[in-house]
Amino acid sequence: MKKTFNHKIKRYMYELFAGEYYATRDKDIALSTLLGSCVAVCLKDKRNGVVGMNHFMLPGKVDSAKVMFSEDGRYGINAMEKMVNDMMKLNSRRENMEAKVFGGGQVMDYKLTSVAQLNIEFALAYLEMEGIPIISQDVGGNYGRKLLLFPENFSVYMKRISYQKNLEEAVAREKKFLHWIRNAQDKQDQEYDIFNGREGKHGRKAR
Repeated sequence: MKKTFNHKIKRYMYELFAGEYYATRDKDIALSTLLGSCVAVCLKDKRNGVVGMNHFMLPGKVDSAKVMFSEDGRYGINAMEKMVNDMMKLNSRRENMEAKVFGGGQVMDYKLTSVAQLNIEFALAYLEMEGIPIISQDVGGNYGRKLLLFPENFSVYMKRISYQKNLEEAVAREKKFLHWIRNAQDKQDQEYDIFNGREGKHGRKAR
């Protein structure tokens, strides 16, 4: 996460990158992120005003009907639960939360296009499962998105971005993050013996 003072809006701005999240009760800052295939979920506790934003990606494509309970789904659950838990540490309650959802653009890169729709499906499925209403959303399409969230009134300003330098930077970051989580997933698999059916143990050996 990058913190800078933005002279145009006259406040500190926290920029989130892939895999990051932030929760705050501070009303004098702004949260921002640049999305390609990733999704950002913005949450607000409408009782106490605490807000949160994350920026996440799932590592692979699975059956959309099983997205919440797939191995890949755990990455999205982790991204959501960490943000929600940090909001709860600031005295928020799940039943008071409402959401805005953005991202999942098809940004002309085949490695990311395959997971863009999965990111959308996961975010919507998670919020439905948790009973958190979505009050606005802008997902899909063939463009990126630049978001700016103002905590004091939960306003989100969104700029659609075509395939240009800024979006190329976002795509490069997302590809790097995708590579990292897939490597982490493979490494985790290698640390366990795998049992499958009657034949017993097979696959990688625990280390």
